[in-house]
Amino acid sequence: MRDAVGDPSKGSAAAEERGAVFGAHYEGLRKLARRFLEQRAPVGTLQPTALVHEAFLRMADLHTDDFRSRTHFLAAAAQAMRHALIDHLRARDCKKRSCAGERFDLDEVQASELTPERLLDLDTALAQLDRRDPRASRVVVLKVFGGLGERAIAAELGISERTVRYDWTFARAWLRCALGDDRGDS
Repeated sequence: MRDAVGDPSKGSAAAEERGAVFGAHYEGLRKLARRFLEQRAPVGTLQPTALVHEAFLRMADLHTDDFRSRTHFLAAAAQAMRHALIDHLRARDCKKRSCAGERFDLDEVQASELTPERLLDLDTALAQLDRRDPRASRVVVLKVFGGLGERAIAAELGISERTVRYDWTFARAWLRCALGDDRGDS
C-alpha cells in the first residue's frame, strides 16, 4: 500500500497501527459481535470472529488518529459490524416477510433481539431516517447497535444528553411509522 508520496513503508506502518488498535479492543469487539449474533439462529454460519474481522476490513482505510476516543472507535466498529451483518443477510437472499402490524419496543430492543427480516426492515428505515435527520439516525445506531447509553452517545456526537433524548424520541416515533407500527408513543 502506497501513501500519497509513494513511500510504501508509511502504508504498512499505518496498517500495523490499525492492527494494534484492533488487537487492543479485540475481545470487546468479539463480545459486541456475540451480542449481535447470540439470539439470531437464522443467521446461519456467521460467527462473532468473522463479524469482527469483516468490521476490521471495512475500517481498513481509516487511520488510528481518525478516532477521537475509545468510544468513537467502538461506535465506528459497531457501525461496520452492522453493515457487515446486513450485507450478510442480503447476500443470503433472506426473504423479507411483511412486518406490518408486528410491534417491538425500540426502547428495550437490542440488535441481537431482532429477527433477520426485522433487522433488514430496520436498516432500510434507518437509511431513510439518515437522509432526513442524520444525527437522529446516529443516535439510534449507537443505542441499538452499539449498546451505548445517553451519556456515551452525547460524548460521541458532541451534543447534550437532553439532545440525545430529543433525537431518540423523534427517531423512535419516526421509525414506528416507517416500520408500520403507528401506535402512539407509550
